[in-house]
Amino acid sequence: MLQPLTVRPARSAGESRIERTLSYADAIREAADQEMARDPSVIVFGLDVDDPKAIQGTTRGLLDTYGPERVFGTPLSEDAMTGAAVGMALAGLRPIHVHIRMDFLLLAMNQLVNVAAKTRYMYSGQVHLPLVIRAMIGKSWGQGAQHSQGLHSFFMHVPGLKVVAPATPFDAKGCLAAAVRDDDPVLYVEHRLLHFQQGPVPEAPYAVRPGKARVTAAGEDITVVGISWMQVECLRARHYLAEIGIRAEVIDPVWLSPLDLNTIAESVEKTGRLLVVDTAWTCCGASAEIVAAVGERLQGIRDLKLKRLGFAPTTCPTTPSLEELFYPNARTIAAAARNLVEDADTGWMPEERPELQEVAFRGPF
Repeated sequence: MLQPLTVRPARSAGESRIERTLSYADAIREAADQEMARDPSVIVFGLDVDDPKAIQGTTRGLLDTYGPERVFGTPLSEDAMTGAAVGMALAGLRPIHVHIRMDFLLLAMNQLVNVAAKTRYMYSGQVHLPLVIRAMIGKSWGQGAQHSQGLHSFFMHVPGLKVVAPATPFDAKGCLAAAVRDDDPVLYVEHRLLHFQQGPVPEAPYAVRPGKARVTAAGEDITVVGISWMQVECLRARHYLAEIGIRAEVIDPVWLSPLDLNTIAESVEKTGRLLVVDTAWTCCGASAEIVAAVGERLQGIRDLKLKRLGFAPTTCPTTPSLEELFYPNARTIAAAARNLVEDADTGWMPEERPELQEVAFRGPF
């Protein structure tokens, strides 16, 4: 199997180099471990968190360290268990509720949208609900229509919910810590394929706070925004584009709600072109919101060329051959970016580069 791509966070001036490397899954586990050690009110529970496979290793060792009162599995009852999580948060705990698949958050929409998201408002800010919901999205090993959906835009639509989709191990750790410390509910979105990515992660605790995007690669010709796993594909696409002289600026939103529109709009004002790539459908999605918001911000300031990429407008397929057509990848992203830059259908599709291929998913989750 090909080696995972190492994704490094952009460093600010004066920030020391991070030498230690962790996987995305280990970064999640370390963040949970450190937050539980720091604050005894933090608990981890959900479907199979105490399973030997430990949700891709993201909960490994937590049961042994903190015991069954703070780390425990639950019945397959999303609505009831989310209600329990809401009650725990109202009672003073800080639960990390692991749902595994985002698809089945739909069974808990009333608890999340009508209760958790609205609690602060309905009680005039006197009541807080510090709840983290971990949910996986994306393709894997043929899970198809009901186990592969990216539904994060549903939750971006709801005031009172924060939504984060870290794409690097650095942000996986820092965003989970920030989510646990937040006094309001946070949906923590993790793509299955990201669990095997490697990257630099500091050992000491830290938080990546809401509302700031990352410019992960600088460029002048086109702005490419990649959400979750698509950030990895966009960085790969940038290599294809560089070979034909196109310099793409790649941005990772990190937090989808609140969304850092300023960083994206500043880049688009420079390049005049925006391609947003999501691991979800484009209709009414995160990509639609970003494109619309940038268009509103920059209308009358400069001419713009805008495009979205995401799932094909059909149900998530199961077979690998259909998945190839359904999901954006580095080559299709690069082709769309070139068409936007040259304002024409060039018909160009870069040849596959084995070193830029994706990491294989290793189930069962």
